[in-house]
Amino acid sequence: MTDVSVRISQADEDDVTGLARLLWRDTLDEEPASTSADAFAVDVGQWWTAHRHTHVAYVARLRTPEIVGMAWVALLPRVPRPGATGRFSADLQSVFVLPEHRGQGIGSALVEAASEHATRLGAARVTVHSGRRAVPVYERLSFESSRQLLCRPARRLAVPPDGEPFLEPDRSARVASRSAGSARPDGHERP
Repeated sequence: MTDVSVRISQADEDDVTGLARLLWRDTLDEEPASTSADAFAVDVGQWWTAHRHTHVAYVARLRTPEIVGMAWVALLPRVPRPGATGRFSADLQSVFVLPEHRGQGIGSALVEAASEHATRLGAARVTVHSGRRAVPVYERLSFESSRQLLCRPARRLAVPPDGEPFLEPDRSARVASRSAGSARPDGHERP
């Protein structure tokens, strides 16, 4: 159960530095910090400006202004259909509560707030890619596994000298098309 002294609210520009500090802290166990928290806050501020219409953050505070938890929801446009040109889905991302404040229902309250925001806007679904330990929490919050929602690992990005990344060509597709006789050995289609 959430402590009544916990306040959940939608983040705004004034919260960017606090969000950046939580994001930075959340990854310390997984990846060594290659930048300071302050430098990262500048990066997150720029990212926030570019993505504030597609990503919404919710924050948790106790009695002080310090942010103790966060949950982000990405609003993802979907291909239109006749009669449904504004379709979108939502994906929960970067749900994190400071370790000393866990076990009080703060994470659950954040997930509920972010999910309800997406639902109010008309999201067809809200998904989350969770760590194993958090799966039971999401299940308690009515998330279900789906056999129709599948995941494919991304291919490695190749980054040329100009710095613009692109997907490395999928050689298995070329090999398959060659074996089917539809392509010449140089990869071009047969006339």
